[in-house]
Amino acid sequence: MFYWFLKWVALGPLLRVVFRPQAEGLENIPTDGPAILASNHLSYADWLFMPLTLPRRVSFVAKAEYFTAPGLKGWFQKTFFSGSGQIPIDRSGANAAEGALISAKGVLGKGELFGIYPEGTRSHDGRLYRGKTGVARLALETGVPVIPVAVVGTDVVAPPGKKFGKVTRPQVRFGKPLDFSRYEGLENDRYILRSVTDEIMYEIMTLSGQEYVDMYATRAKAEAKQAEREAAAEKKAS
Repeated sequence: MFYWFLKWVALGPLLRVVFRPQAEGLENIPTDGPAILASNHLSYADWLFMPLTLPRRVSFVAKAEYFTAPGLKGWFQKTFFSGSGQIPIDRSGANAAEGALISAKGVLGKGELFGIYPEGTRSHDGRLYRGKTGVARLALETGVPVIPVAVVGTDVVAPPGKKFGKVTRPQVRFGKPLDFSRYEGLENDRYILRSVTDEIMYEIMTLSGQEYVDMYATRAKAEAKQAEREAAAEKKAS
């Protein structure tokens, strides 16, 4: 299987030798059966280091563009992402979130692990932002446990806006599985979905030690960029 070749023969040993990632709480990962791994998101390198610490395959959603690019580069890109367990999702359409949910259910239905970043996008400043309720809906509709995950140090390896930073030793911390079976049948209750999501984010915050901001990361990024533009304009005017 190409994924295992990629992980153990090609890329995995190199990352292990160079970065020596550490893992805590591996006993919280089931040896078989489905589970949702809900993680913070500091860097594009997160999806490399988190699965690297596990003996089981973890699937994530990825941009559809990674699978449709033309030419030789596109072929290698498609092979890489498909082989490493990524699932193509077109996030430009109105039904992108629903498409991601369907794909996730397919992974879990096979008894596999599905990784998700509830923040929806990478943190631009290292803080933990409000989670989107898709993770709660997925957990309630499938009845699958949620394992909170915290990655630490990947934003040093690959800082926001840069391809590479500096070598450090990333840590991946797996929390105890969260069971939300008490909310069975309430997956359409938005208050329940928010409560479940907030509980998951609290556990991630506890594991990561990040400062929590009760704002969506996309909005925070937009406000930060606007503030930068205003500061630049003010500096230019003076």
